Amino acid sequence: MDGAKVLIFGAGNFGSCLADHLADSSHNVFLWSRDGNAVRRINETHHSDVFTDHTFPDTVQAVGPGFPSQELIRNVDVLLFAIPTEGIRETLTSLKPLLDEKHLPLLIFVNKGIEIATNALTLEIIADTCGPAIANVAAFISGPSFAKEIIKRQPTSVSVVSLSIEHAQRASDLFHQPWFRCYTGEDPIGVELAGALKNVYAIASGMADGLGFENNTRASLITRGLAEMTRIGTTYGASPLTFLSLAGVGDLFLTCSSSTSRNYTVGHRLGKGEKLDHIIKTLGSVAEGVTTAKALHTLISRLGVNAPIATGIYEVLYEDADVAEKAKWLMSLPPVRELDLPESTGKPAQQLLKKLELTRAA
Repeated sequence: MDGAKVLIFGAGNFGSCLADHLADSSHNVFLWSRDGNAVRRINETHHSDVFTDHTFPDTVQAVGPGFPSQELIRNVDVLLFAIPTEGIRETLTSLKPLLDEKHLPLLIFVNKGIEIATNALTLEIIADTCGPAIANVAAFISGPSFAKEIIKRQPTSVSVVSLSIEHAQRASDLFHQPWFRCYTGEDPIGVELAGALKNVYAIASGMADGLGFENNTRASLITRGLAEMTRIGTTYGASPLTFLSLAGVGDLFLTCSSSTSRNYTVGHRLGKGEKLDHIIKTLGSVAEGVTTAKALHTLISRLGVNAPIATGIYEVLYEDADVAEKAKWLMSLPPVRELDLPESTGKPAQQLLKKLELTRAA
């Protein structure tokens, strides 16, 4: 896809770095922000408050603070959503009346999370707001991809998936560059779950470091976190192989191992004894794992999945459990079989596919 017109919703870290990447890949980019001052600064100086030392290409034009016009929306080839999951439903509800359904742009989503009130994945939110036809061709990008490294053109690889492999390939063609490799797939449910859940386990990794534990503990948490993610995802109806992908173990390893991860930072500060309210107020950005932990707690209860690490994180975040006591509790659990998959799988995914007017072969 050469010389595409791309409208990006969200001018935070990730939206801004993707705008820069796409503009540097010969595409014309419109970057929407609710912040009028941010819009003016990008357009007048080609700099932003997010990456203060970076100069954006002339082919990045900021728009806002009002919602993008119908004229703009109907004249772009791609709509890319880089806003928190909790804002997706409102944004798509505003967007739907402005779309030309006979000439739809490619819709790509890079957010990671589960909607708290409904426990819905983004795929379901798209179906609710825009209809099954649009959800069936929406594309999702996920993987180990820190914004600050993308903007430096450091080698990065991601998963690009859709229920429509044709649309996954189109999204891959849009993004693929020698410094940004794309691998396509057809399991958006698994990729969404992996992208949301890894943020929760990154909090656990940060807690362990905050308590003073070292490499053995982190490696154990990453490995057992992956086991929990796979068990949850497979029970939901995702492919277990998805959790071995860039969007699965790749993103989990990155987020659990880097002190620059927002979710890791929340956990580290909790491990050091700080209170969650103070951490959230002073963090300076959104750590989606905090809200996802609440949605995940509901999800594992509904699925009947054993996920002690996720349960412990929820209790620390929302029931004021002591971090050190929860660590002792986890290590005191009876020994269990290391590798297992649930006997019953797929009911939530089957329900979602039914909503999307699709069926999955047995």
